Amino acid sequence: MRLLIIEDHPAMRDIIAGYFRERGFAADAFALGEDALAATATTAYDAVVLDLGLPDMDGMDVLRRLRAETANRPPALIVTARDRIEDRIGGLNGGADDYIVKPFDLAELEARVRAVLRRPGVRREAAYRYGDVSFDPASRTAQVGDKALALSRREASVLEELIRASGRIVVKDMLEDRLYGFEQQVSGNALEAAISRLRRKLADAGSAVGVDVNRGVGYRLKIGGPS
Repeated sequence: MRLLIIEDHPAMRDIIAGYFRERGFAADAFALGEDALAATATTAYDAVVLDLGLPDMDGMDVLRRLRAETANRPPALIVTARDRIEDRIGGLNGGADDYIVKPFDLAELEARVRAVLRRPGVRREAAYRYGDVSFDPASRTAQVGDKALALSRREASVLEELIRASGRIVVKDMLEDRLYGFEQQVSGNALEAAISRLRRKLADAGSAVGVDVNRGVGYRLKIGGPS
């Protein structure tokens, strides 16, 4: 999943982005509303964490433009020091899906992000299944049948994207875009290495599902193993 973070304070911005990256999200973080809006023109985000006190524009203006200009209309969570009830009502009425007053606990922010992702009309987070493999996005855990599959954070993210596609090919460039934020350095073979490890772990667990490579195009899960 890919998260857009718009936060004025540098330390808070880095802390939020780092926290979600450690939990398997690709997180892009910006200080300016205009930079964040420009990113939405080329990148589809699953959710937005939005500070209201931005240096170039008010966060509510960013939210209005997100709702007007973004095709997939990702859920937005406001995080702000504005704690008056009028501000909260205005934010929710202005299109926010949740409103969190600073200071807040990062675990609560994560829980609220996952909660809005489960709402009707937004991508749900029920466990995904393909063949004998299941993946729970909330706990970031996978199983082959009733046997736990030990995956690294990157391998779990790869499996999540592939299992969501239900056997359809996921284009390599799109998969890299989903897994890595703008600020994350990606080596040329990082994705291939993660795919190779995931394939080996599925085979070692006795799964009937493998990772199929379509050369020059992308990857998919395939029952019966890779071709």
